[in-house]
Amino acid sequence: MAVSAVGRFCQWLEQTEPSQLIQSAGWVVPSVQTVHILAISAVAGSALILNLRLMGLICTSQPLQGVSKRFAPVIWWSLPVLLATGTILTIGEPARELLNPVFRIKMVLILTAMALLAFFQTRLSRDPRRYDRAAGRGAAFSIALSSLLLWTGIIFAGRLIAYV
Repeated sequence: MAVSAVGRFCQWLEQTEPSQLIQSAGWVVPSVQTVHILAISAVAGSALILNLRLMGLICTSQPLQGVSKRFAPVIWWSLPVLLATGTILTIGEPARELLNPVFRIKMVLILTAMALLAFFQTRLSRDPRRYDRAAGRGAAFSIALSSLLLWTGIIFAGRLIAYV
């Protein structure tokens, strides 16, 4: 059976010094996973609050732009932490991640969620009251529901990687 280019890359990466160090030091993976999970929690909590406000279910006395300015940066600043910790975890077990179809789904979901957040923020910056007006509430609900589904999918995919 032929080994794919990704499979060959995983075999090579697994033999590198950083991968060997991660594999041999018993404290690295649990420590990095802890930081990864904390960053996921920051993203999920911020996304939940922002999207519930976008749906008009909480914080309706506060302007949407203010809620966005408060919570969207937490999402954006947590993403590099997730990238760094995820990279370390992937270097430690490259085949487990890179050959796993659930990992690929997770990456597509993350990119989609980021694009949706960027789209939302761009539209909001152009018209801060856009989603609070009756004409924009349907779009607001759709964006918020899509975002919540994406982040839920990302979390579930992240957990499923270990079992697929």
